[in-house]
Order: sequence, then C-alpha cells, then structure tokens
Amino acid sequence: MSVTIKSNREIELMREAGKILCQVHEELEKAIRPGISTKDIDRLGRELIKSYGCEPSFLNYNGYPAAICVSVNDEVVHGIPNKKHILHEGDIVSLDAGVIYKGYHSDAARTHAVGEISQEAKRLIDVTKESFFEGMKYAKAGNHLFDISRAIQKYVEANGFSVVRDLVGHGIGKNLHEEPQIPNFKQIGRGMRLQPGMTLAIEPMVNAGAYDVWWLEDDWTVVTQDGSLSAHYENTVLITEGEPELLSLPAFR
Repeated sequence: MSVTIKSNREIELMREAGKILCQVHEELEKAIRPGISTKDIDRLGRELIKSYGCEPSFLNYNGYPAAICVSVNDEVVHGIPNKKHILHEGDIVSLDAGVIYKGYHSDAARTHAVGEISQEAKRLIDVTKESFFEGMKYAKAGNHLFDISRAIQKYVEANGFSVVRDLVGHGIGKNLHEEPQIPNFKQIGRGMRLQPGMTLAIEPMVNAGAYDVWWLEDDWTVVTQDGSLSAHYENTVLITEGEPELLSLPAFR
C-alpha cells in the first residue's frame, strides 16, 4: 500500500481547494428548500465550482454524470441529480462534492434538513457529524488509522444507529481516491501508523436502521435496504504532529 506524503506546496494547494469547497457547501446549504429539484442543486454546484476557477471532481468520474452527488432520505450516497426529483418538507438531503484546484482535490459531504424534519432525522444528522469529530480525536501523527474507524463506530452505535460497511473513506490528493481505504467501523488490528503530510477523506455514512445497503439499477445510487434514513458527513483532513487540520472546514482551525 503506497500512501503519499504531501509536500508543503501540495498542502497549500489542497488547503485552497478545501477552502473553496467549504464555500461551495455554504452556498449550496442556503439553496436547500422544499420545491427545489436535485438537478437544480447540481446546476448551482457546478456554477459555483467553475466560478472559483476549479473543476468538479465528480463530473464524469468513472462515468458519474453530475458535479454534486445529491442523496435524499434513504439514499446513502451517489444519488444522481434529476429535474423530476423534488425536495419536500421533512426530507433530509446529503450533498457530496469535490473540487480540483490546480491539479489537487478536496472532498466533503454534508447532510441538511429540508424545512422542518423529525427529531429522529435531526438526531441522525447530528450523530453522523459528531461521529466524525470523535474519529478526529485520533487523527494525529503516531496514532493508527483504524483508531479513527473504531471511534466512529463506537459513537454511532452508542447512539442507536449503524455504520455502513460497504463504503469507506480514502486518501486524497492529485487523485480523488488514493490509498489508504478508511473504514468507519472496527477492523482487525490497528492499521498503518499516521504520519504528518497524509491527506485523508474521512466520511462516516450512518443509517437510522440496519447497516445493509444495495445499489439501484443506475449502478450509482446506494440506498438502505430497510428504507431507513441515512446521513453522510465528510471532510478532507491533513494529518499533522498535533491536532488534525480540516482542509474543507477552515473555521475548525
């Protein structure tokens, strides 16, 4: 397994990519409301990414037809935007987006409420986000990769939800997906030792029901098998000697 350690120059480029992606997500969040189509969200996302002088990481990646993955309710990830798919009051919607800035990627996801949502849906979104930050407690040089995985699962299951097993986080840099793979659940052993300069896309995907998922006939959209709600939270993370730097959430610094 070959994991790239980024140079200071590469880190600066990825820092800028992450800052731009954070701004894209902030603008997309403002657009979320009942009556908007998932295609409208993708169109806005594509325009925003271009306006910052970047390219969308996802558009045409392995044939994916959009710039923003828009996944609603029981859709876990990789929902394909569609002008006929309209958001309604009470839905939850996950937006997964990536940008390429001067050859380097940033990748981040957020799940949002559409209008007023149920208490369970709100708790699912909150627990998913918080599980990421539980994992971040271990995301520093000298610790091991699967310490992050174990912490995410422990927090999610303590709150009565389940972690998706079929999809994982990943390294990121010049390529959208690099080594290592980063599960969100406990593994045998502790995994590789983390080193300063590693850049990782860590992304808990959490279901309100069981963790089982399947793929729809479009070969992209992943849904919960039991029809339960699913939430997604992701940031591009730089490993340092001290606390991790969240490249796609600059305010965290």
